[in-house]
Amino acid sequence: MPTSPKTLITAHNNADFDALAAMVAAGKLYPDAALIFPGSQEKNLRNFFIQSATYLFNFQSMKEIDTSAVERLVVVDTRQRSRVEHVRSVLDLPGLTIHLYDHHPDSEEDLPAQKSVVQPWGSTTAILIREIRDLGLSVCPDEATIMGLGIYEDTGAFTFSSTTTHDFDAASWLLAQGMDLDTISDLITRDLSAQQINLLHAMLGTAAVHDINGIEVVITEVSVDEYVGDFAVLVHKLVDMENIRVLFALARMNDRVHLIARSRRPEVDVGRICGFFGGGGHVYAASATIKDRTLSEIKEELFALLYSHINPQILVRSFMSKPAVTVPQGTTLIQATEIMTRYGLKAIPVVREDGGCVGILEHQLSDRAVGHGLGELTVDEYMQRDVAVLTPEDDLYAVMEIILGQKQRLVPVLEDGHVTAVITRTDLITIFIQESARIPEFLLPERKSERNIKSMLRSRLPEPILNLLEHAGALGQAMGVNVYAVGGFVRDILLNRPNLDIDLVVEGDGIGFAQLFSRELDGRIRMHKKFQTAVVILPDGQKVDVATARLEYYQYPTALPTVELSSIKMDLYRRDFTINALAVRLTPDNFGNLVDFFSAQKDIKEKSIRVLHSLSFVEDPTRILRAIRFEQRFHFRMDRQTERLIKNAMNLNLFQKLSGRRLFQELRLIMEEREVLACFRRMDGFTLLQVLHPLLKLTDQLETTLDEVEQVLNWYRLLYLEPTAQSWKLYFLGLASALDDAQFQILMRRLNFSDKDEASLWGMRRTLDATIHLLSQWQGRGGPVSELFFILNQLPLESVLFLMARGQKEEMRRNISLFLTQLRTQKVAVTGKDLKAMGLPPGPHYSEILRAVQAAMIDGVAPDRGSQLVLAGKLVDEYKRIAPSRSANGKIIQ
Repeated sequence: MPTSPKTLITAHNNADFDALAAMVAAGKLYPDAALIFPGSQEKNLRNFFIQSATYLFNFQSMKEIDTSAVERLVVVDTRQRSRVEHVRSVLDLPGLTIHLYDHHPDSEEDLPAQKSVVQPWGSTTAILIREIRDLGLSVCPDEATIMGLGIYEDTGAFTFSSTTTHDFDAASWLLAQGMDLDTISDLITRDLSAQQINLLHAMLGTAAVHDINGIEVVITEVSVDEYVGDFAVLVHKLVDMENIRVLFALARMNDRVHLIARSRRPEVDVGRICGFFGGGGHVYAASATIKDRTLSEIKEELFALLYSHINPQILVRSFMSKPAVTVPQGTTLIQATEIMTRYGLKAIPVVREDGGCVGILEHQLSDRAVGHGLGELTVDEYMQRDVAVLTPEDDLYAVMEIILGQKQRLVPVLEDGHVTAVITRTDLITIFIQESARIPEFLLPERKSERNIKSMLRSRLPEPILNLLEHAGALGQAMGVNVYAVGGFVRDILLNRPNLDIDLVVEGDGIGFAQLFSRELDGRIRMHKKFQTAVVILPDGQKVDVATARLEYYQYPTALPTVELSSIKMDLYRRDFTINALAVRLTPDNFGNLVDFFSAQKDIKEKSIRVLHSLSFVEDPTRILRAIRFEQRFHFRMDRQTERLIKNAMNLNLFQKLSGRRLFQELRLIMEEREVLACFRRMDGFTLLQVLHPLLKLTDQLETTLDEVEQVLNWYRLLYLEPTAQSWKLYFLGLASALDDAQFQILMRRLNFSDKDEASLWGMRRTLDATIHLLSQWQGRGGPVSELFFILNQLPLESVLFLMARGQKEEMRRNISLFLTQLRTQKVAVTGKDLKAMGLPPGPHYSEILRAVQAAMIDGVAPDRGSQLVLAGKLVDEYKRIAPSRSANGKIIQ
C-alpha cells in the first residue's frame, strides 16, 4: 500500500557513499521524510545498502510513494535535473518546494530551489553535518559511521586537494558520536582505471628496499608523459598490498615530479622530509610537487635527507621522566595513595632498601583497596611483582613492547641497579601525539583483527545451538544492539569441552531483547530487573541467560555486586579470571569474531589461571574456590600473582564475612567435580579447610577416606545406573568424618544448610555405624542374600555408596556392590492386584506378603512370576486360616 510522506529526500543516480551519507544526514533535518535511494553501480555501496541501510533507515522506492501527497523535495550531492530522473514524477508538481545541499560547481541545468546550501567543501555530508550541529541535534553511532563513510570517500580519506578544514571538523565530530573507523576502512575501496593499474604495476616493479640507519625504507619511481589522477590512492594501495612501513613514491608526470610519502615508523617523519622539497603534511603522511628538477636529482637529495634525519634509535634516555618518585617496601597502602595523589601519579615503583625495583603499585588499585578498609596493609600485598624494567640505553620499541604489548602502565628505568627514572604511558603518548596510526599494529592487540571461530562453532556445537546463536545475533541486529555469547560457554568451545550453558550479553536493553527473543521462540522468561538480567526457557528445556552489558562494583568486601550499565569490555572485566572473560560476536556481519581483551587465549594455551585484577579476591573471596575448581578441572595452574593474592585474602580473614550459603554454593560445586580430592589438597594448602571449620585438616586418614569416596563414585558413574548420586553429600560426609556430632552440627550451621539437607545428612551419618553393625552380623552368620537387600534398600543411594567407601573389608564391599549392581534393580513380579484377585482384603498384610515373595525371589526360591504366584497363594491361604485368631498386631510372616 503506498505511503503518503510530505517530504522526499534523494540524491543523484549512480549514488556514491557521499550521496548515501548526505541522504541519511538530511534525514536528521527532515525527520518525517521518506528517503528515496536512487540506485548505484558501485558493488560495495550496493552490498552495504542492501545489508545495512534498509534495516536502519526509512529508505523507500518511488513505487511505494503516493506522489500526490508530496509537498517538498530535498536533493543532496547534486543540483542537476538530469541526475534525479528517478523522482521525475514529483519534479513538476505544482507548488513543490525544493531544498538543495551540494558541493559541486554551478551548472546550467541546476534545479530552481527555495533553499540552496552550497559550499565548495570536500563532501556534501560535511555541509549537512554543520546544519545538524547548528540545530543541536545528535546522531547515533550507526548514523555517524555512514556519514563518516561519505566524507572519507569524497575526500580520499582526507588526501584529495579538495579537502577542507570543514571536512576534518565534521569527521572529528562524528568520531565523538561513535563513528566506527574499522567499518569505514573495510567499505572504502576504489576501482582503478586501466591507466592507474598500469602505473601501480610500474610502481611495484621499481620498488626497492633500502636499509637506512637500521630502518627499512621503500623507494619507488615511475615516469609517465601525462598526468594520472589519484596518485595518492595508488600509493595507499601499494602500502597496503606490500605491508610497507615506510614508502617514498616519486612520479614524473609531464614537467613535474610528484612525491607522496607514507610512514608507519616513529623514526621517519615524512612531513619533515617533504618540507625540504617545498611540500608538507604530517609525520606519517605527506607530499610535495617539484618543478624544474630531474628524478635522479630529487632521488639523490631524498637519500641525503633520509640518512641525515632518520634517527634509528630513539633512546629511553631522551624521554624518560627523572627523578623517579618511589615508595619503599613496607609502605602502607594509604601512605602510597597519598604520595601518588600528591604527585598526580597513576602508578609508582616499589623499591628495596638498595633502590632495586621489586614491583609497581597502581593508583586506582591502591585507592580501591583503601576504600575497602585495607589502607593499613603494606604495598607488598597488592603491588604487581613481575615487572619489566629498562635502562637509559634501551630504545623506543622496547618501551612500546612493555607498555602497549604487555600493558604495563609504568616502566622503571634502572641505572646501576637503582630506580632513577620512569617511563609512563603519558611519556609514550607525548612522542606519538596525533600519531597513533604509526604505532605498530602488533603492539595494539585491541586494534588487531579479531580471530573468527565460526568454523569452530559449526564443528563443536550441535546444530540447534548454533541456530539459536545465529537467531540471537540476527535479532540483536534488527534491534540495533550488539549481542555476544560470553564466559565459560566460549571458553569451553576453545577447549573443545561440552558445555551448553549459554550466556548472552547485550550492549543495550538486555531485558527488552530477552522478552522479544522469548516471544519469537515460544519460550518463557524470568526477569531480574534489578540486575538487568533474564533467563529464557525454551520449549525443549534449553535455558539461555541474558544480561545487559554491565559493570559490577562492590561497596565493601564480600558484598553482593551493585550493577551499572557498561560496555562489553567492562562487562568482561568484572569476571573472575581471564579464561572466563571471552566473548563471541553473534551479529550476522561479524558472527564468530572472538573478543579477547585480556589475553585469555594466551592463558588457555599456557594452561594458566590468572585473576583479572588484584582486588578480585578481596571483592569476592568465593573466587578463590572457583580458581581451585577450574585449576583441577582443566589441569591448569594458577600463576604466581594469583596464588599470592589468594594468600593475601586469606590473611585478611575475608571468608569469615561471607554468608554460609554463598560459601556452600561454591563448595558444593567443588564437590561435584571429578577430581575433588585434588581440590581439597589445594584448599588445605591455602588453609581453606579451616575456614569451613577450625578442626578440619587434610590428614592421611582423611585423604584415604576421600580417595575411597572418589574411587567409589567413579566406579558407580561407569555403571550408568539411575538414579545418579549426589556426589557432594558423600564428599561432605567424608570431609566431616573426623568431627564429632557437636562439631558436625556446627559445620552444617556454618554452611547454612537447608532443613532438608541437614536432616538428610544427619540421617546418613547416624545410620552409618548401625548399618555396618547389621552387615557384620549378617556376614558372620551367613544370612540369606535377601537380608542384605532389606538392610541396604532402606537407605538413600548416597548412604550405600558411602558405606562402600568406608568398608574396611573387601567382603563387605563386594556385598554392597552386589546390592547396587543386581539386587537393587530386581522387581518382584507379583503385585497387590494379584493378592486382591486371590480374595485377600487390603491391609498391612499386603506388604508383609509381598516382602516375603521378594525375599524368595532374591534368594532364588521363587525366581519367576509363576513360582511367585504359587508362594503368594500359599501365604494368602495361611493368612486366611489364622486371621480370625490373630491379634491386631500379629504377623503371619516371621
